[in-house]
Amino acid sequence: PGDCSLAILATIVSGASPMAISLTPAALERVQRFVQQTPGTLGLRFGVTKTGCSGWGHVTDLAREKRDDDAVFEQEGVRIFVDPVSLPLVDGTCIDFGKHGLSETFTFRNPNATAECGCGESFTTEAEHR
Repeated sequence: PGDCSLAILATIVSGASPMAISLTPAALERVQRFVQQTPGTLGLRFGVTKTGCSGWGHVTDLAREKRDDDAVFEQEGVRIFVDPVSLPLVDGTCIDFGKHGLSETFTFRNPNATAECGCGESFTTEAEHR
């Protein structure tokens, strides 16, 4: 796995909150490649969705548009778009990319995740335990 200490903090370019998202060099290179190879792509859409046995799952997709309420982060020319519901749940997350078994995938080090399900596909947060 990549080293999040090598990740460069993405700078927020729009949105009201001083939140933080970072990409490791491997994740940054992969997103740059996806954006270059896919016409009409603005960057990476990153967020969460209700899923799995623990409640939330990280989701990534190519961003083809900026929504009015998106927070937009930028790291070395790569833009990361985050919706307002996801933003507090992914604040501080380091996104990595690498080989895991036979597949290559993004992985997430999310400081807001207080518990994960056994398969590691979903997580809960402190707010949900109150």
